[in-house]
Amino acid sequence: MKAYQIKIEILGSEPLIWRRVIMPAGATFNRLHDVIQNVLNFNSGYPRDAYHLFHFDLFADNIRVTNDEEAYQEHQQFKKNRKEIEARLKAMNSKFAERQLENLKTVIRKPTGIKIDKYLEEHGQINYVYDYGDDWRILISLEEVVDDYHYGYPTLIDGAETAPPDDVGGLPGFYEFLKVYWDESHPEHEEIRAWVKEQLFWEYDPEHINRCLKSLKYKKTEWAKIEHRNFKPVD
Repeated sequence: MKAYQIKIEILGSEPLIWRRVIMPAGATFNRLHDVIQNVLNFNSGYPRDAYHLFHFDLFADNIRVTNDEEAYQEHQQFKKNRKEIEARLKAMNSKFAERQLENLKTVIRKPTGIKIDKYLEEHGQINYVYDYGDDWRILISLEEVVDDYHYGYPTLIDGAETAPPDDVGGLPGFYEFLKVYWDESHPEHEEIRAWVKEQLFWEYDPEHINRCLKSLKYKKTEWAKIEHRNFKPVD
């Protein structure tokens, strides 16, 4: 089965928080979102309900893939009434109207209705933004196209560093959180430990991640039960 070896990095993290994953080809952007959520510590991917907005920017193709229903409907309205909306915005003759018009011209697609293959193979990298409050910026890079992957679900094969929980306040908040989390003498230590249990927070644990990834079966294959020695998950 054709698959992609990808590297997922949280931009700006120091030391770098990253994961290396192999996932079968033919996945939608929604499934790629699920993979990212499961290999990090976020909770908006399958099997959980959507928790925050996210989008993938396909700049070269003028496409934004997002679960933001409001943005999708706004673009649909623009498509139906393009001449009228363009005329109204141009008549305003302002920088704000110009930016709004440019934003409306960006094609908005739902993540369940578009597959990653073409964009990942053509461009090699995809930018992903999750939770517009915490503003997590994540880079997905294609490292290798694999022709003989035998699982119907993604597999973590490498990575480093514990990932942040949801609603921690972006990277600055995460680093402050870690200080309290590791300092047993800190007055807020027990409170933080209780909070992250509610957030389903895990320190970096490859075995746990791979158990989660096995639930992301999105491509049936007669090879699903065959041991794949070349891609043994990390210990």
